[in-house]
Amino acid sequence: MKNKFLSEMQSRGYLNQCTDLEKLEDIANNQSVVGYIGFDCTAKSLHVGSLLQIMVLRLMQKNGHRPIVLLGGGTTLIGDPSGKDATRKILNHTEIKMNIKEIKKVFNKVLDTTNKKTKPIYVDNYNWLSKLNYINFLRNIGSHFTINKMLTFDSVKLRLEREQSLSYMEFNYMILQAYDFYQLYKKNKCILQIGGSDQWGNIINGVELIRRMSKKEAFGLTTPLITLSSGAKMGKTEKGAIWLNKDLFSTYDYWQFWRNTDDRDVKRFLNFFTEIKSTKIDQLVSEENNINNLKILLANEATKILHGESASKNAEKTARETFELGGIGKNLPEIKIKKNILEKGINILDFMFQNQIMSSKSEARRAIKGNAIKIDNKILNDESKIVQVEDFTNNVLKISFGKKKHYLIKIV
Repeated sequence: MKNKFLSEMQSRGYLNQCTDLEKLEDIANNQSVVGYIGFDCTAKSLHVGSLLQIMVLRLMQKNGHRPIVLLGGGTTLIGDPSGKDATRKILNHTEIKMNIKEIKKVFNKVLDTTNKKTKPIYVDNYNWLSKLNYINFLRNIGSHFTINKMLTFDSVKLRLEREQSLSYMEFNYMILQAYDFYQLYKKNKCILQIGGSDQWGNIINGVELIRRMSKKEAFGLTTPLITLSSGAKMGKTEKGAIWLNKDLFSTYDYWQFWRNTDDRDVKRFLNFFTEIKSTKIDQLVSEENNINNLKILLANEATKILHGESASKNAEKTARETFELGGIGKNLPEIKIKKNILEKGINILDFMFQNQIMSSKSEARRAIKGNAIKIDNKILNDESKIVQVEDFTNNVLKISFGKKKHYLIKIV
């Protein structure tokens, strides 16, 4: 492909499907394209499973195109059934507004907000969906959709095949998403919707609605859904989600997440989540004999994009101090504890459970029996250990779980 934006999408593995790639390429060669991606606002942060979509928006800007970030204040009230086995928890509008405020912080860090021509446009579909007149909407928009076709889309078909409940509310989601595209086309001259491959049916609905309502052409493009080589879904671990907001998931933990990437995923993730050129990645992978060096490179580059270069370097330094030199590591995740609690003393099992180092006291007990817990780099083998002020040096104590989880306990 001759178009730099689409060519890089393809070389990095971002490009899955497109409604008309040749025509989109012609347009992108001759003008700045406005394209959008929609994000549900079901939590105070997106997790790393949404990061590939954000990287696509960043790539759009890099090539002179303008992204729209649709934060679904309206559709989150409904819940997207795509890829879901059950109805999502329904949030109220106040909760969703708070989530939107927090989520925007990540976009403002990752996307360029200084260039007037390419800075992101933020929209909340609540602004138009909340004003819809139901009768008019059914007549003007609903008449363009057939139940026959809607039943063929995976988001509906899979739930029905598994005999899992699908509410009429959720069934309407795809129509609302198509209407979003139509609104953005009218108001912002947006001709491109991008989403994960599970959104293909919903995106096509929007393309067809614009064609029927405006007699104009719009385009849909999907990215692949990412699964780890282990088969697990990207963005979730046994301990929970890998959040993008710093206050929910520390910079160090974020860096460590990438550092712990499966060997089989390293090359893919260097393409997906860094801005190193694909040709350079090919060269690095072929020449580097130590996979761990590539993992450190991945962790540094991915963390730099989200948290900044200084934070990335600090995370690497902390990891080196902790693992290679056996030190404390000053930028480790911190747990603060009041001195009066320590003066009374607290059992190590209770302490680890209460501070979410372990998910349960029984898990903590098993870890101690397996010699997996260390206090200041010394193996703990006494589950009745009482943590006291005397255990701290300069008001700091390090607790380690295995080789990769380390916490600084600080007296306040």
